[in-house]
Amino acid sequence: MERMEEGKAAFGTLNWTMVPAILAIIQWWGFNVTVIIMNKWIFQKLDFKFPLTVSCVHFICSSIGAYIAIKVLKMKPLIEVEPEDRWRRIFPMSFVFCINIVLGNVSLRYIPVSFMQTIKSFTPATTVILQWMVWRKYFEWRIWASLVPIVGGILLTSVTELSFNVFGFCAALFGCLATSTKTILAESLLHGYKFDSINTVYYMAPFATMILAVPAILLEGGGVINWFYTHEEILSSMIIIFGSGVAAFCLNFSIFYVIHSTTAVTFNVAGNLKVAVAVLVSWMIFRNPISAMNAIGCAITLMGCTFYGYVRHLLSQQSASGNPGTPKTPRTPRGLMEMLPLVSTDKQDDKV
Repeated sequence: MERMEEGKAAFGTLNWTMVPAILAIIQWWGFNVTVIIMNKWIFQKLDFKFPLTVSCVHFICSSIGAYIAIKVLKMKPLIEVEPEDRWRRIFPMSFVFCINIVLGNVSLRYIPVSFMQTIKSFTPATTVILQWMVWRKYFEWRIWASLVPIVGGILLTSVTELSFNVFGFCAALFGCLATSTKTILAESLLHGYKFDSINTVYYMAPFATMILAVPAILLEGGGVINWFYTHEEILSSMIIIFGSGVAAFCLNFSIFYVIHSTTAVTFNVAGNLKVAVAVLVSWMIFRNPISAMNAIGCAITLMGCTFYGYVRHLLSQQSASGNPGTPKTPRTPRGLMEMLPLVSTDKQDDKV
């Protein structure tokens, strides 16, 4: 009887300790899916086909939100960065960060959410390939093997995509390269700084706004002004556009709690399930056609991403425990894990 009581007590404690992690994952899913759906709604339903301007709105809202969270509400302590380091380290990161977000929004304008999300899952492969080709980093055969289903799933999805668009496909693919570059640069440029997601936004979003403002005005300014004169429901549309910016900042805030409430494996699995949730919700709203083979390709890609995350976690644990014969594999410090893009599909290798 005593053992049964102890077992029940342990089970009850386990359930209660899991509640914060479950809630953190749910609200992370909610904000992520909301941002993606709102962006697609802006481009498709509101006919606001200006991805640079939308990205700029996101950066402005995130800059204001991060300032309020750190300076006014004191929710996170400010990590001091030397002025020289802001330009030498933060600015290059912000530039790549800006390109990543813009390419994501450009791809959303031309291709369905389901296809865009599947292509973004190619990020682990681009990260490994870039590190191998440019930085000559060694990876174990299990890492390369885990990339096979990811690449195969992407190829199957691309070939069978009914709403295929070359420009949108290329934007999403180059977005993966930008995300990978950002991840790799962070390990060298931000060495010594333990940023969290809010401080990341605090420093990068203003730079990103400055970088993007001029191109947005020059390339889309006239179209935006014409949209204001011809669009009927301006007020409600502006609420949705700026609401997506607020949701983008909230997504970063939610990421902080997910990372600190879950393990690396749980975070990886939850990230891949989040993609599936985003695909399902977008299909229910926009009803974009998805063939059976396309759905199979997407599923293969997500399973490959989950397997890749598991292999990385397994190898990092073996490396940390000093298991002889196990080669060192590049690991992302927990501080860098918290640095995620503003509007990302956000799995473990999408981090800065």
